[in-house]
Order: sequence, then C-alpha cells, then structure tokens
Amino acid sequence: MKKHIPIEDGDYYLTPDGYRCFTEQYHLKRGYCCESGCRHCPYGFDKARG
Repeated sequence: MKKHIPIEDGDYYLTPDGYRCFTEQYHLKRGYCCESGCRHCPYGFDKARG
C-alpha cells in the first residue's frame, strides 16, 4: 500500500482545462517516479523512451 502524502500549497496547480498538475515540489516529496510521463518529473523519466 502506498503512503498518503498530504497536499500542501505549491504541490499542484490547475491547468486551463481544470486538471490538477503536480509540481516538482510534490514529486520530490513523494520520493519516487511513477513512470507516467508527468510534466514536472524531477526524476528524468521520458515516456517516449520508456
């Protein structure tokens, strides 16, 4: 089971379409790459390269 990470100010913003976009701050706090091709991935994952 994955641990619960509380959402704080600066962890995400809303896109013009109304979606939550997690920031680098949140990804670093989470502590691992989910390999989903996140826009602000600090771990260097590139979905195109797999």
